[in-house]
Amino acid sequence: MLLVASDHAGFALKEALKVDLAARGIAYRDLGTGSADSVDYPDYAHQLAAAIERGEAARGLLVCGSGQGMAMTANRHPGVRAALAWSEESARLSRQHNDANVLALAGRLLSPQDAKRILSVWLDTPFEGGRHERRVGKIERS
Repeated sequence: MLLVASDHAGFALKEALKVDLAARGIAYRDLGTGSADSVDYPDYAHQLAAAIERGEAARGLLVCGSGQGMAMTANRHPGVRAALAWSEESARLSRQHNDANVLALAGRLLSPQDAKRILSVWLDTPFEGGRHERRVGKIERS
């Protein structure tokens, strides 16, 4: 199952991506927000990242205006590796090399079509492991 969440600036794109996820048969749980009314992005990023941290899901999708705020907030949680992707290649590399388990997208900067392609690549790309596994292991601070 994929967790999804957005703030008001990412709401419309999140809704478009949910349609695409359903069409692909990918189960998801929407953690909010439920409208385009103004909210604080950290509230939703923390909720999703905490659920990943607790093991409720392996992966998540966050959408805000730029994607940056959501990624920065989510990355404060142990075990969360949120990647801001702006292209199919950045999404692919975030999975192959960094084992990103949360994807952050920019609701104000990406078209729904581009975001769908980026999400699709991110969902379909496996972690390569090997030399990257050692590097990913060095991300967490004790």
